[in-house]
Amino acid sequence: MAIRIFRNFFKKIFTNLFKNKKDIKLGFYGPPNSGKTSLVNRICKDFTDEEIGSVSKIPHETRSVQFKEKVEISHKGKSMIFKMIDTPGIATKIDYEDFLKYKLKKKQARDRAKEATQGIIESIKWLDDMDMVVIVLDSTENPYNQVNITIIGNLVARKIPVLIVANKVDLKKSDLKKIEAAFPEYETIGISAKYGDNLEEFYESVFKLSKKV
Repeated sequence: MAIRIFRNFFKKIFTNLFKNKKDIKLGFYGPPNSGKTSLVNRICKDFTDEEIGSVSKIPHETRSVQFKEKVEISHKGKSMIFKMIDTPGIATKIDYEDFLKYKLKKKQARDRAKEATQGIIESIKWLDDMDMVVIVLDSTENPYNQVNITIIGNLVARKIPVLIVANKVDLKKSDLKKIEAAFPEYETIGISAKYGDNLEEFYESVFKLSKKV
């Protein structure tokens, strides 16, 4: 009995010592072309000098989950290590004909649509592995058309901390207040992934949210 108490005591000590040492799995979710990969690229470039993936004006450029291990982010004298996870854009409908206007050939369009559909399924499965999620939205578009209710429901059910990022604030059509009004229960940060605007506030919010992990 005494040995078991002794073991449990030291187990608690070691758990407390190392519980914050793990790499936090930070997932980036959102609709196609909202700027998820652009944001992750900028973060990875800033702290590892490497990007995570390619970007394109054609929707669903990212069609499979891609990640980068051991990204150490430093902010105001503090540092944390993250596993950055960039996911394919979530969409309720993918029609290969939508790709034809980007001058893709029919076979390319069909293949892209098929891969994008598989990528969405993969993204949803990865929710089980996330410690935190950043939902990246296009601040020039209607927020209610951008977020899949299933994703939000899954995050709430799993009690995963969420940060809303309103991207593209550098554009005239940007409406940050509309994004904030759509998701009053979450903190919303307006940024420009393209130009790096307001990333300091973004990092501040990520560090603060990590305390809930």
